[in-house]
Amino acid sequence: MKDILISVNPCDTQVCIVSDGELVEFWVERKNMTRLVGNIYKGKVQNVLNGMQAAFVNIGLERNAFLYAGDTLEYGEILKDVTDKKLNLKSGDVIMCQVTKEQFGNKGARITMNVTLPGRSVVLMPQIDYVGVSRKITDDVKKKQLVDYVNSIKPEGFGIILRTQSVDCSNEEIRDEIFELVDKWNAIKQANMTKPAGSLIYKEEGVAIRAVRDMLRDDVDHIIINDKKLLEEFKGAFSVLNDKKPDLFVLYDGKESMQKKFGLTKQISELLKRKVVLANGAYLIIDRTEALTVIDVNTGKYVGEKNLEQTVFETNCIAAKEIARQLRVRNIGGIVVVDFIDMDNPEHAKKVLDTLQEALSHDRTKTSLIGMTPLGLVELTRKKTRSMLDSVMLQTCPYCEGNGFVLSDEVMASMLKNKLNDVFACADNKAVLVTVAPSVFHKIFAYRLLERECAGDWRDKRIYIAPSETSHIENIQIQVLHGAILDLPDKAKMLY
Repeated sequence: MKDILISVNPCDTQVCIVSDGELVEFWVERKNMTRLVGNIYKGKVQNVLNGMQAAFVNIGLERNAFLYAGDTLEYGEILKDVTDKKLNLKSGDVIMCQVTKEQFGNKGARITMNVTLPGRSVVLMPQIDYVGVSRKITDDVKKKQLVDYVNSIKPEGFGIILRTQSVDCSNEEIRDEIFELVDKWNAIKQANMTKPAGSLIYKEEGVAIRAVRDMLRDDVDHIIINDKKLLEEFKGAFSVLNDKKPDLFVLYDGKESMQKKFGLTKQISELLKRKVVLANGAYLIIDRTEALTVIDVNTGKYVGEKNLEQTVFETNCIAAKEIARQLRVRNIGGIVVVDFIDMDNPEHAKKVLDTLQEALSHDRTKTSLIGMTPLGLVELTRKKTRSMLDSVMLQTCPYCEGNGFVLSDEVMASMLKNKLNDVFACADNKAVLVTVAPSVFHKIFAYRLLERECAGDWRDKRIYIAPSETSHIENIQIQVLHGAILDLPDKAKMLY
């Protein structure tokens, strides 16, 4: 059973692809987030760097977009061999371009001059005369039938790629969609003629529309939506499907969240954690750096039943399947390095790679398994288009500022010693109230960390320490106390 759940919220729209109760894809789009991929702009070339075989193009954003030579058009074709080839562009040229990769960090968006307009069954390529078929369509007879039909109806000069879903569509559905996309292209050309350089001339659909367009297959039982207006919009846009399957679109009007209702709350919260516990008690650790994502496999609580080699092999196979799922649901892109548990048996290593390859084959995003390095690390790449889930749902910790660590309780106790020495350097300071985090408070008294100082240089001082639930672990507050009567917090305790 496969469902698409679309939850429209005040701050964002969330899409869950659920197969037999398991979350297999998760998309989030914040209302205040600017999404670029798929947008078409009227750009102006700022400068051409033939040494890099690239150009930087102003498309009206804060940073110029990057155009590689292989993404330019010449005589109605994409340049395939760009070796030693200069770009047929110069500074000041105005071009139509489409964003293929989001801005990341200090890098601008990546663009192409090969504009594509995706539909549910086909993708229109208005500037290239070509007919292609999805690699996932393996039936040669059906493939030929589709290509022959599209060649007989497509407008001259246009290119068409038949998507996987075209296999289950009638000729009339494919034809209607092609001409709908042609009309859309004509409107884009008109906007390109009238708008100034640096303008957005076509905005890609929101996450809800894209999800249904790209994920709706015959194996989808229901599309459940919590927004009545969006539901009616879907029924109109996919009227043919709605007629075939009247219960396809379902309105959710429950009081509790859709994620809770369908048992997805825990699965979603776990997508943001470093540690992923597997079904057998083993676990993965997922860490992302600027350059790549590293995934480490550990046996954890799993001890197996036969021998060490078999235990390791079984754990690695389970991990391989879960890694493929995590790449999809977290939308991890770029270079990925997996450190499987070492295997002595070469046949086991091959089977683990085969298991990983098979699991990756279900991913709609292009993924390439490079292989295993001499050190036993598995390398793969996954096309990076949308922002990764953690960059959408998380923000940098204001305390550790992205380091992922805070100072230990023992270090804080040492820092307290230095701070108190500075305070007591003034002869008038005899009594102080120290406020610290509860963990630091308990560590100081449990291990008597400052006992020697209290018996020595501080023997004539009165030091009171109080825990504060609101105090950050790296924060120490010292208040000098004056007078014979002291006003102390309830939990304050005199240091030895």
